[in-house]
Amino acid sequence: MTTIKKICAAMAATMVVSSSAMLIVSAEPVEKEKLPSEVNADVIEYDMKTGLVTAEGNILLKHGTTKATGLHALFNVNTKEAHLIGDVIVVREDMRITCNSLINNGQGHMAADGNVIAIQTVTPTEKYPEGDTRTFTGEHVDYFPDDKKHVVIPAGGMAESKVEGTFTADHMEGWIDDEHYIGTGNAHLVSKTRNLEAGGNQVDYSGKEAGKAVLSGNAWAYQDNNTIRGNRLVVYMADDGNLKAEAPPKLDLSQFPNPFAIDSKPVENKSAQVTDKTVEKISEDVDKVSEDIKKVTGEKNVDNKAVEIDKPFGNKVTEEKSAEEDITINPEDIKNEAAENEH
Repeated sequence: MTTIKKICAAMAATMVVSSSAMLIVSAEPVEKEKLPSEVNADVIEYDMKTGLVTAEGNILLKHGTTKATGLHALFNVNTKEAHLIGDVIVVREDMRITCNSLINNGQGHMAADGNVIAIQTVTPTEKYPEGDTRTFTGEHVDYFPDDKKHVVIPAGGMAESKVEGTFTADHMEGWIDDEHYIGTGNAHLVSKTRNLEAGGNQVDYSGKEAGKAVLSGNAWAYQDNNTIRGNRLVVYMADDGNLKAEAPPKLDLSQFPNPFAIDSKPVENKSAQVTDKTVEKISEDVDKVSEDIKKVTGEKNVDNKAVEIDKPFGNKVTEEKSAEEDITINPEDIKNEAAENEH
C-alpha cells in the first residue's frame, strides 16, 4: 500500500500536457503583489515540487504585464525566473524586444543576446506631437525596466530616435524615462532635424527640455559649414535647430589672494631696526678689539692719520689709515716719463 502511494505522488508531482496545452499557476511571487503566471505551448512539463515549467513549441508565457514567446522556454513559477530560446519576442508595457535568447532573473533584469532589437513606442506628447519611436540594437542588451527603463549595451550598439536622431558608441547605456544616454569610445551623435553631427571619446546626452550634449576627449561638433573643436564641448540643441556652444566659465579671482598686492600697513621688523645706541655699541666693540690687537702684537704708538667718515644716523666713525700707505704723485715726473717714452 505504501509503494502505491509513492507512485501516485511521483505522478502528481510531474505533469506532462500536450496538444496546445495551457498552464495557469497562481503562486506566491517575489513581489508583494500577487501576479498570476500563464504558460501556453504545444508541450508543457511541470514539476510541482520545484515549480519548474518546461515548454516546447508555440510558446506564450504571461506574467503580469509581460508577455513572451519563443521556441523553447524554462520558467520557474516560484522565483519567476525565465529562459527563452529561439525567435524570442518579449513585450512589456511600451517596450518590445526581439532576440535569439533572453533570460529574466525575476528581479527586474532582462539579458538579451543575439541580434537584439528593442523598440519603444512613445505616445504623442507636447514635446513629441506625433509621438516617437526609439530603437536600441546590439549583440547583447541588458534591460532594467523598473529602473527608469535602464538600458545597457556593453559591447557597442546604436540608440535611434525617429525625432532626435542616432547615437552610437563602443559602450552605451541610457535611462529611457529620463531621455539620458551616455556613450563611451568613438561616440557619435547625428541629428538630421538639426543638421548636426558631433562626437568625441564620450558623449553625455540629455534630451529633456531643450536638449544638451556634453562631449569630452577630442570633442567636435559640425553644423552646416560651422565646426567647433575642443577637449570638452557643451552643445545645446536649440528649438530653432541652431547649434549653441557653451562658453567656458569665467574664473572668479576674488576668491583668491592677490600675490602682487602691496600691503599699505608697514611691516614691523624689529630685527632690522638700527638705533644710535647700536652704532655706539659697535664702535666700542671695534675699539676694544683694536686695543686687544695692540696688546698681542706689542705695538704701542702707531703714526696714524685719522680720517673722519660721515655715517648714517648722524654719527661719525673714525677709520684709521696708516701713514705708511700714503702715496704722493708728482705731475712733473709724469711729464718727464711721457717725454722719454716719445724718444
